[in-house]
Amino acid sequence: MLDNVTINQLRAFVAVCDQGSFSGAARKLSRAQSAISHAIKALESAFDVELFERNTRKAQLTATGRSLLPDARAVISRTEEMKTRAGSIARAGAPQLSVAVDVYFPRAQLIDGLRTLQAEFPTAAINLRITTMQGGERLVLERVCALAVTIENVPAVNPDAIERHWLCEAEMATVCAPSHALASTPKPIPSDEFGRHVQIVVTDNQPHAEKTQQGVAGKRQWLVNDLGAKRDLLKAGLGWGHMPRHLVGEDLANGALIELERRAWHLGPLTFMVSQRRGHDLSPCESRLVELLGKPQGIPKEAGRRPIPGKGAKV
Repeated sequence: MLDNVTINQLRAFVAVCDQGSFSGAARKLSRAQSAISHAIKALESAFDVELFERNTRKAQLTATGRSLLPDARAVISRTEEMKTRAGSIARAGAPQLSVAVDVYFPRAQLIDGLRTLQAEFPTAAINLRITTMQGGERLVLERVCALAVTIENVPAVNPDAIERHWLCEAEMATVCAPSHALASTPKPIPSDEFGRHVQIVVTDNQPHAEKTQQGVAGKRQWLVNDLGAKRDLLKAGLGWGHMPRHLVGEDLANGALIELERRAWHLGPLTFMVSQRRGHDLSPCESRLVELLGKPQGIPKEAGRRPIPGKGAKV
């Protein structure tokens, strides 16, 4: 019966294969040779097969034994992994990490950070929310998330309850489709000319969200609450807009979108902040994620103490 197979029997099987003999396996496992022989016989009985040739002086696997050896190694490996995980939970408990990340944040940077975090905290339970504008800080206030990656110029939902710290920046590009009228407009293009055309703008879809205006050239706007939808509308030639360069790099390279040169109109990079409840002490797992997402190398310390403007950003 397979239910009678034990991990010690599998360890004995693998040890005999690795050491080339029953006596070598006994030495490796610090067990009597008779115990190793008994474990192998019990394993063969449970599987109803022969694992080793009986007419040779060395421990030589049968065809069945060679076939089952990788499975035995896999079971032992998973058992060791389970023991390690259980030990980690017993020592510190399973880390819980809940974070809301603005849709404009570079996705590859987020994935790389989470991949490293998973390797360093294999037992961590991750609750990841992708949000727009004030959505992340609302989840922090509601205690659904401990942290939110927020655009700096988006008004704080509750400055008395939320504190922000500088994280990183992402470069922006002003783009449209090759078929759009702005694509054939002489460069550089003044802001008044941009204002004559529909601008695709991402906005918060929450009913009581504070609407903001940054990088908006006029009143001809189409509002969407999804960055992917904005990109699709831009590629379809339905308007122009500002997009994170990391998201449209491939579109610019293959000609699906073109970059527009602005005249006397500076559009700075998006600045991302980490929002958390005042007084919240970051756990080691949370601190490590902030470090991974923020790339703090070479960033002036005073950058994290810049004042947060009351009004700001939709682009």
